[in-house]
Amino acid sequence: TVRTYKTTVRARSGGQLAYLESVSRNDIVFVIGPAGTGKTYLAVAAAVSALKQKKVSRIVLARPAVEAGENLGFLPGALEDKVDPYLRPLYDALQELLEPDRLVRFQGMKIVEVAPLAFMRGRTLNDAFIILDEAQNTTPAQMKMFLTRLGAGSKAVVTGDITQTDLPPHQPSGLIDVRSVLRDVSGLDFIHLTERDVVRNPLVQRIVQAYEGHDDATKADSST
Repeated sequence: TVRTYKTTVRARSGGQLAYLESVSRNDIVFVIGPAGTGKTYLAVAAAVSALKQKKVSRIVLARPAVEAGENLGFLPGALEDKVDPYLRPLYDALQELLEPDRLVRFQGMKIVEVAPLAFMRGRTLNDAFIILDEAQNTTPAQMKMFLTRLGAGSKAVVTGDITQTDLPPHQPSGLIDVRSVLRDVSGLDFIHLTERDVVRNPLVQRIVQAYEGHDDATKADSST
């Protein structure tokens, strides 16, 4: 059970329970799983709960700002307008867990910060709960940059779905790379969620299963 300012969040599957327990025990947790498993929502809930309990003094949420082949440099408008669509799912989660006036106040005071991953470079984040969402779209260099931002008293949750990488062909994913790089490092954990942890419309669970079956069949055909 995670208590936020606005609601109480409970794990709805065994995988989600393991996820929340891991976040409470480790300084860095990587959560890998398909759409609909609550990866982002539970990370934000844990962050808001930690802030409410004064375990941290701020929350920083980041996403790679280049997804689905789009480059910010080619999008029209001011920077804030450009990055907003990429960050919208993080705002959606915050709005479910914080009252509107509190969220506005926290953002104004920089207690809650939502930013593209590139804005993390050169910073050291102390006493913060940091979330990197859609981490499958980071390069190994970006992943290293993010993980080395962690300062004293901070905690990080890295979420992603390695089946939905939007990086250019032949560009390795930082989320896939990090599993082998950090497999022997203590103080962190890898949680793997599956279609059994999907908590959206039950149809989503069946869709995820169908795509996984199709992908497996395609790989089998290509190897014969």
